[in-house]
Amino acid sequence: MRILITGGAGFIGSHLCERFLADGHEVICVDSLLTGSVDNIDPFFGRNGFVFIKLDCTEYLHIPGELDAILHFASPASPFDYLKYPIETLKVGSMGTHKMLGLAKEKGARFLLASTSEIYGDPLVHPQPEEYWGNVNTIGPRGVYDEAKRFAEAITMAYHRYHSLDTKIVRIFNTYGPRMRTADGRVIPAFLSQALNGEPLTVFGDGTQTRSFCYVTDLVDGIVRLLNSDCHMPVNIGNPEEFTMLELVEQVERIFGRKLEVTHMPLPVDDPKLRCPDITKARSILGWEPRVKLAQGLESTAAYFRGVMEPRRA
Repeated sequence: MRILITGGAGFIGSHLCERFLADGHEVICVDSLLTGSVDNIDPFFGRNGFVFIKLDCTEYLHIPGELDAILHFASPASPFDYLKYPIETLKVGSMGTHKMLGLAKEKGARFLLASTSEIYGDPLVHPQPEEYWGNVNTIGPRGVYDEAKRFAEAITMAYHRYHSLDTKIVRIFNTYGPRMRTADGRVIPAFLSQALNGEPLTVFGDGTQTRSFCYVTDLVDGIVRLLNSDCHMPVNIGNPEEFTMLELVEQVERIFGRKLEVTHMPLPVDDPKLRCPDITKARSILGWEPRVKLAQGLESTAAYFRGVMEPRRA
């Protein structure tokens, strides 16, 4: 296949590029590099079938020739990023999604939207099934990301229903792994970076809020299965094994083999207290479930962080 991936130089996007290239497909990687990095895709340059285009996908994009699939992953994704770039986040979720759907319609390509567990906001239902409509503060600071993705889902379904476009929507729950930025702001890169720098781990609130963590290769496998499925409704992809932030501290302590100091900070506005996917649909429709345990995934992620951080300290 010939596949276009927006946000392809980002954390998840670069792993998708890698997977599709390994499977023998052609990959067109489009990224503005607002939060992505050429370092993530550097190993792919010079490989047959890989093309990189530096472009904001809210702008006009001409792709000559055929396209079989478009995966729209362009967006700031961490709270640090979408609070820093609120307008860009809203634009890529609305205008960017509209432009990529138009390109998919022009080419007759499958379209897969990267949505998010943030769709559910601070959920009142736990774990969160796809049928849950969410509890979102539309005008809060996190609303720029939540509402961008909610609009993106709505316009994707409109193109499916009105234009009969072959669309897929993946709702991604907390994902981690190599190629995350050390200053990403999300909890796993924050804890690993702080531990490597000999700093206290920052826990927001009392640390009893929960998250579930999916290793990036498991996520990519779920996305590929969804792309090749006949499912058009949203599907949760994430790991249903739930951890409090204090339990995550203990997991990181096992990786480093020592007790780590913790400092507590106030809980951010609208920060979800509970976050865990119901993956019944992923299991039944895609035959998918996560394989990598948190301890194993943290080991490989910590090894990556050591490699990118130690040269800076040298």
